[in-house]
Amino acid sequence: EVKLVESGGGSVQAGGSLNISCVISGSIYTSGCMGWWRQGPSEERDVVARFMTGDRIHYTDSVKGRFTIFRDNAKNTLYLQMNNLKPEDTGMYYCAADRRIRTSCPQRFNYWGRGTQVTVSS
Repeated sequence: EVKLVESGGGSVQAGGSLNISCVISGSIYTSGCMGWWRQGPSEERDVVARFMTGDRIHYTDSVKGRFTIFRDNAKNTLYLQMNNLKPEDTGMYYCAADRRIRTSCPQRFNYWGRGTQVTVSS
């Protein structure tokens, strides 16, 4: 069964840091296709950071230089280290993953966790 479980969210003041994690079931973890999305007041889920084909990493412009995505293969766990947090980073953070299409990661991921809330106060 494919399962993704996020943890590590919380409430912090602006400028603080959080490290959120997502444990991903082994079968889909091995694809290497995984990332983090954020859902704010708009209710749209926008990509924050993700691994793409060839282990290339994409960050949305607003988090570049502040967030780092990485993974621990021994623990089947995906992480997002968030530094210098800003109020606009507030939202529900979801991890997502999917199988490869041939050798490439899909543009849209079909497997999602239930999210972990991150709230940043000014």
